[in-house]
Amino acid sequence: MVSGTRAVERCKALGVAPFSDMEGGLYRAWLTPAYRAAQEQLAAWMVEAGLTPRKDAAANLVGRYEGTSDLPPLIIGSHLDSVRDAGLYDGPLGIMLGVECVAALAAQGRRMPFPIEIYAFGDEEGSRFPAAMLTSKAVAGVLHDVPEMADPQGVTLAQALAEFGLSPEGLAQARHGGALAYLEAHIEQGPVLEAEGLALGVVTGIAAQLRYGVVVKGLAGHAGTSSMPLRRDALAGAADMVLAAESIARADASDLVATVGKIEALPGAANVICGEVRFTLDVRSGDAARRDRAAEAMLQAFNQIAENRGLTCTITPIHDLPASPCAPALMDRLEQALVDNGHPPFRLVSGAGHDAMVISALAPTAMLFIRCRHGISHNPAEHVEPADAEAALAVMLGFIEKLGADYA
Repeated sequence: MVSGTRAVERCKALGVAPFSDMEGGLYRAWLTPAYRAAQEQLAAWMVEAGLTPRKDAAANLVGRYEGTSDLPPLIIGSHLDSVRDAGLYDGPLGIMLGVECVAALAAQGRRMPFPIEIYAFGDEEGSRFPAAMLTSKAVAGVLHDVPEMADPQGVTLAQALAEFGLSPEGLAQARHGGALAYLEAHIEQGPVLEAEGLALGVVTGIAAQLRYGVVVKGLAGHAGTSSMPLRRDALAGAADMVLAAESIARADASDLVATVGKIEALPGAANVICGEVRFTLDVRSGDAARRDRAAEAMLQAFNQIAENRGLTCTITPIHDLPASPCAPALMDRLEQALVDNGHPPFRLVSGAGHDAMVISALAPTAMLFIRCRHGISHNPAEHVEPADAEAALAVMLGFIEKLGADYA
């Protein structure tokens, strides 16, 4: 029976072997055995819903439901891959709700003026190779160069693709010919909706992101014989830098956030003063200018701290993702679908990145956020109430109806 509850149950079903590559938890990376198994199961669910599934040149799974005319399709999508030790709903829930939308139409014997394509993207998280959103970039036609890369086990991207009968050079063949719109339903991955007592919200856009790799070098020495005034402790300096970034972000008192999510101290011995630290800095805001001002202040602070402590600080940009606003007309339709289904209108920005920010190069985008308990995500404690998924399904169907009326 078509339902949001079934979408939730299917996400749970994909959280265990053979759909996970780790014991006791969920880890499903692009082009792994678990990814292949999940695609096969999802393809069967697509067929059951009335979709015709296929795999594209980027190893995305795509299900198509034909329309009554030759209009470009509405794409509904999200990602099938996960981080390590993941929650069950980040990505798959949006796919399963898309399948349920088509199942609802098929059960009524209805077709829209446009086709509907359900995309299960493969590499939103970037949890296997040192790059993210390769598969949605391929679909959007913005993947111009595919760098040589390998996973932590030394398997190259070319080797992994070859297991699926594909190649890095062929990824460009996944480029889509064009779409009317792109709709993505996703758990919020934050606490705003829950704090507001709301099940759903309309996303206004995805925050601009900056990420840097920082290397701080000092002088390693014996922990017992090096006096405090003479030390050039890279870890102590890095600690000052981390706190400086936090202080600058807090002082902004806005949607600005800064995160040091990865840090490595070398040589990593209990009795040796740290000679080198490597860490990442991630800065985000819905306002790109605010993000850039804050990031510049943080980097200046890092360099000043290094100078004061006799350290060197090397900062390397990793990526710069611009803010990705959702299409105003689509936001209005989605918001009206909220109201029509008894929900108050509510809009919020996404601090997390999503495939929608890439697909915006292909088509106008809309995103629907779904409440998740305590805002927890990228964690096994991730939880979605079936009633909220039911509400999301009804709103998505309302959105499809409104879009269909535009082309009737």
